[in-house]
Amino acid sequence: MNNQQLFEEAKKYLPGGVNSPVRAFKAVGGSPIIVERGQGAYIYDVEGNRYIDFLLSWGPLILGHRHPNVESSVKQAVEKGLSFGLTNPYEIELAKEVVGSFPSVDKVRFVNSGTEAVMSAIRLARGYTGRKYIVKFEGCYHGHYDSVLVSAGSGVATLAIPGTPGIPEEVAKLTFVLPYNDSEAVKKLFEEKGSQIAAVIVEPVAGNMGVVPPKEEFLKTLREESEKYGALLIFDEVITGLRLALGGAQEYYGIEPDLTTLGKVIGGGMPVGAYGGKEEIMSKIAPEGEIYQAGTLSGNPVTMAAGLATVQTLKELNPYEELDKRTAQFTEKVSALLKEKGIPHTYNRVGSMFTFFLGTQEKVTDYRSALKSDTSLFGKFFNSLLKNGVLIPPSQFEAWFLSVVHNEEILNEALERIEKAIKEI
Repeated sequence: MNNQQLFEEAKKYLPGGVNSPVRAFKAVGGSPIIVERGQGAYIYDVEGNRYIDFLLSWGPLILGHRHPNVESSVKQAVEKGLSFGLTNPYEIELAKEVVGSFPSVDKVRFVNSGTEAVMSAIRLARGYTGRKYIVKFEGCYHGHYDSVLVSAGSGVATLAIPGTPGIPEEVAKLTFVLPYNDSEAVKKLFEEKGSQIAAVIVEPVAGNMGVVPPKEEFLKTLREESEKYGALLIFDEVITGLRLALGGAQEYYGIEPDLTTLGKVIGGGMPVGAYGGKEEIMSKIAPEGEIYQAGTLSGNPVTMAAGLATVQTLKELNPYEELDKRTAQFTEKVSALLKEKGIPHTYNRVGSMFTFFLGTQEKVTDYRSALKSDTSLFGKFFNSLLKNGVLIPPSQFEAWFLSVVHNEEILNEALERIEKAIKEI
């Protein structure tokens, strides 16, 4: 069966034919591709079409598809068993690597998704402080946990869903939502409500309204205000952890949060999440403390093996400077191609993650400026790229990524295909 036939089959058994909404390609039109395999910087659909992959499973594949170190480690783990429900050596070794990489993390707890990590970190923050309110920022997506699916970016923005039905008003009222990058709004809220706030959660580099870097003073303000009023600062590094640096955005910007949530790269492509912080805070989690959180499959040996191989390979390669340089050159060249065609746009980049905002030339610094993008134009851009063998996220409000295997030859091939696609819009 081809892509269209398989998608029709999927719709009989899966809501919308997918297990995550953006995969349905509703925001860009057309029928989604059904992926059969990946190799290096490429993926292949069931029809045998090959695409240069800038989606990279939404970020975790910083080493590309089927990196030999990761694949070998996973095969060795599988041969020993898929799951034990008990502690295994891989999770201990990966925990050592995480603690050694992230400046603010003394102890870490593994879970199975970024959403689960955020949910657990917020519960921990509330339990630790004895307070109930949290602060998040417009357009920052922290998974589909009730307390943070308020004014979220990503799929919610893509599908124009204002929050979502199913979240009680009483729960939503426990979350204060502020504009991203607005330090004055942060100070004002803390002046009014600081003694009631348990935590501030933020993507230190927003990745789910498209890539939006923090203004110079923004993260510093969050650190100062939360500390001043006794609230915890949570960095959601599900996307940025190990992506911007071994120590994530907190190493990149030199600001330490109280709690960190992780996912994506630390699983090497396998489902994973984690949260960690200073020992004083993490010691409150059961069985050491009274704040309960558990997971039958947490620390799964196959997932931990994939993550361990990924972290160790990144330490060995230390690819960040080269990735930054390569990504900078690539984004400049894509921008030049768009400009040549007369397509208004702007783009943001931090390290090896970036987004082109089409139809606007205003600098994107927050959710509201991101929403000025022309999503119809983006849909045409996406489909023209797909037709020409280039895969990017099927949403204006997501990040593109480069991996260590996107070498000069592959990026030159991508630029040729992108140029052809732009001319066909």
